Amino acid sequence: MKNIKKYMLFVLMITLVLFSITGCKKFLDRKPLQATLQDLNQGGLEGLVYGLYGGLRNPDVGGAAWGHIPWLAIHSFRDDDAMKGSSEADGADWAVIYDNFQYSKDHWSTNIYYERKYLMINMANEIIFTADSLKLTDPASLTNVAEAKFIRALAYFDLVRAFGEVRKVEVPIRNAAQVNSMPKSSVADIYALIDADLVFGEQHLPINWNTASGESKFPGRLTSGAAKTLHAKALMYRQLWGTAFTLLQSVINSGQYHLESNYSNAFSHAGENGPESIFEIQAYKGPGGKPDYWGYFATSQGVRGTDAQGWNLGWGWNTPTQNLVNAYEPNDPRKRRTILFTGQSDDPAYGGFGRTLPADLPRLYWNKKVYANPTQQIAENDLHGWGSYHQRILRYADVLLMAAECANELGQGAQAETYLEMIRARAREGQSGVLSKIVYQNQAQMRNAIKLERRIEFAMEGERFFDLVRWGDAQTVLGPLGYQPRNKYLPLPQPVVDQSGGALKQNPDYP
Repeated sequence: MKNIKKYMLFVLMITLVLFSITGCKKFLDRKPLQATLQDLNQGGLEGLVYGLYGGLRNPDVGGAAWGHIPWLAIHSFRDDDAMKGSSEADGADWAVIYDNFQYSKDHWSTNIYYERKYLMINMANEIIFTADSLKLTDPASLTNVAEAKFIRALAYFDLVRAFGEVRKVEVPIRNAAQVNSMPKSSVADIYALIDADLVFGEQHLPINWNTASGESKFPGRLTSGAAKTLHAKALMYRQLWGTAFTLLQSVINSGQYHLESNYSNAFSHAGENGPESIFEIQAYKGPGGKPDYWGYFATSQGVRGTDAQGWNLGWGWNTPTQNLVNAYEPNDPRKRRTILFTGQSDDPAYGGFGRTLPADLPRLYWNKKVYANPTQQIAENDLHGWGSYHQRILRYADVLLMAAECANELGQGAQAETYLEMIRARAREGQSGVLSKIVYQNQAQMRNAIKLERRIEFAMEGERFFDLVRWGDAQTVLGPLGYQPRNKYLPLPQPVVDQSGGALKQNPDYP
């Protein structure tokens, strides 16, 4: 766990980090990751932006706050679908903190999650500040600024959901005193910044990055559809249904996205940057493992067996619960595409590779959505993990279910029914007698149907806890697991509070 002094030193080294991160070059290969004043006056902010994309994946930068076990703990362990996983002894303190809601004010998981979100915010602020200082208003520069503002909004959205009131930092941090004197801002003020950043993204990001032949020049690069989708999600947390619905309909009507015909493809190697992908964090390993622009996200969740069993595929964190297994409707194909069962076949008809899991693994269930292809592991020399996995952040299924929810809350039941059926039709895979169509009867009935559909469709993807909180259902659903109203937000990292000398106040629920 880094202390605050190390953090501030890291922040002061931001400029060096920006020019050293090369992990996204595979995907955004247009200019080298360096920029001169002359370049910047010609829209050459791109080099800095490439560093920002790379930072999302890089475990030493933002990757620890997105694609590592702190992200899994904060976004997934706290719901009723997932648990810490691995063996009982491995990270036992994490189970107490997150599965049992005994939050800690000083644990490396929350500390690094908070710290690295702000590191990414600072990197984004450097880009925005540079463009503003040089008065860059050409279209290419505005697009680069929009990319930086999206990443800043994404970081703040996670922070405000996880901690509530946090610092609103809109300028590059140059020294410790500059940040230590900053107090918290209100939740409303943080959302106002998110709104403004994403409106800018909607205006200045392209609808796609396609060539004349229809192929993307820059797979994984942000689009106006991503900005609209994230903005709609942020609006729904405040029940601003009408504005959110307008944005979601714009994404739907853009014709840029559609559901994968096969649910498993939305998470597979073959489905990376596919038609359902709106934004995903890129990772890559070449033949034999080189070049290597890797992340921890999938490796941290791979089945935890032994070399002798041939199942030492990862660390085994973030495993499904019995509660989730029981939640599926009869014969829902998504169950076999989401969950691996100890002692059973991985079910090649449902996204498996023809292997049978050992009967003596430490957990009954494993996350199949991040299940590595053994052929790919061999080719990448990554037998004990899957470092090249792309972490999906926004996908089109979420747009449709958010649109269904907004339509229902706005009294448009028929439209809600249509969007919900699009998800269920894909899920049933053409089978008769499976996942019958849900016909709108009344708003309450449709609301409950959408809630269940979101749970099943996004199982193990880090949506469930925050959905329960925003719906006001967390106490009812999670109370038996130890949840209390104060557990809506985490305490701020105590080392950061202490370093502020009283300027930053701890969450009052955690005196």
